[in-house]
Amino acid sequence: MTISQQAFLRDAMRRLNLTRDVFATRIGVKRRALDTWLLPEGSQEFRAMPEVVQRFVSEIVQNGVLLEKYTQSVQDGPLRDRIAVEGKHQLLSVDQFTRESVEDLFRVADMMQPIARRQKVSRVLEGAVLGNLFFEASTRTRVSFGSAFCRLGGSVCDTTGFTFSSMAKGESIYDTSRVMSGYVDAMVIRHPDQGSVAEFARATNIPVVNGGDGPGEHPSQALLDLYTILTEFSRLGKLLDGAHIAMVGDLKYGRTVHSLIKLMALYKNVKFSLVSPKGLEMPSYIIEQASRNGNLIEQKTTLAEGLAGADVIYATRVQKERFANEENEGYTPDFQINRAIIDAYCSPETIVMHPLPRDSRPGANDLSVDLNHDPRLAIFRQTDNGIPIRMAIFAVLLGVEGLVQHSLRDVTWQHPSHVGPDDSVFHGLE
Repeated sequence: MTISQQAFLRDAMRRLNLTRDVFATRIGVKRRALDTWLLPEGSQEFRAMPEVVQRFVSEIVQNGVLLEKYTQSVQDGPLRDRIAVEGKHQLLSVDQFTRESVEDLFRVADMMQPIARRQKVSRVLEGAVLGNLFFEASTRTRVSFGSAFCRLGGSVCDTTGFTFSSMAKGESIYDTSRVMSGYVDAMVIRHPDQGSVAEFARATNIPVVNGGDGPGEHPSQALLDLYTILTEFSRLGKLLDGAHIAMVGDLKYGRTVHSLIKLMALYKNVKFSLVSPKGLEMPSYIIEQASRNGNLIEQKTTLAEGLAGADVIYATRVQKERFANEENEGYTPDFQINRAIIDAYCSPETIVMHPLPRDSRPGANDLSVDLNHDPRLAIFRQTDNGIPIRMAIFAVLLGVEGLVQHSLRDVTWQHPSHVGPDDSVFHGLE
């Protein structure tokens, strides 16, 4: 098998659109056995699946209509061409994706997991240079993109803020983009003005990735969020089709939810409960776009109405830096997601997410820290997934995803089995 056993099985379940329980029944094995086959190869509980099972799963995946669909996908060309913007290999919006191309990207991310977990290394981007141009403050996104590029063998040049850029001297976006294109092989750009990253992209032919453009979009965050949801659902035996997603908080300026709801709208019969303070509701044009494939969108005013029965709760912070004349200075306690609220309205399998940073100061009423040790809180699994997703983005845009598997070699340093000291065991297994 040229790909990892874990990636092979996840790919099969995605193609067949089956939960773990149904998939195990379909191939005639116990769920427990399937779980051990789906663990990373470095896990103590990992077991290799019998060769006869591998052949059987391959035959199921390659049968009939599914084989025809897969063949058509291959005939459509490389993923980088299928998601291209006006012929350019750039990532500016989630609108570039279909459900099929999203899941193709996730298969590449699965392949990146051993590298992201510090078990393997690859040098497929050796010699390539990334320009991280952040004209707005960032920690996670900037470092995550840089780490992802470095883990594929590339190097990174960082710049942060207007003060330290030539744009403070009056240089145009066009000039800045064109000049930087002569220095680097790809750019990640964050800018406070919506549409500005697209301006950078029009001035160059090198790959440009939108790292967030004001209240507009944040496509890589939405991709890692969706990847996290699908991974968590796989563990819980759920499908995204027909799921109930609650989005809570600043839905007007929160670019992460703008991108995420559009991506999830590629799935069928999803119920969205949108809960926000008055004046911070989801923009109508995004609601209109998300209302497809039989999806239901309901706007709620209280957590009690919006969270009941939710499979996923996606909380956001107030984007104070984007306010114009609004008087909202923060959430009231009525909009805080905390342990008591989750216990009252949600099940033990509800997934709690947040794009971070969360405001943990007293009185901020953002996602409560009293959930830190609750296994339903997925925010750190969510951030960890940013590395394989962003590695996949770079590999696809630069056309090297087909080289990764054969480039892998074992790491030579000692790495922890769990990244965080308080992580539960399954953080390192899923």
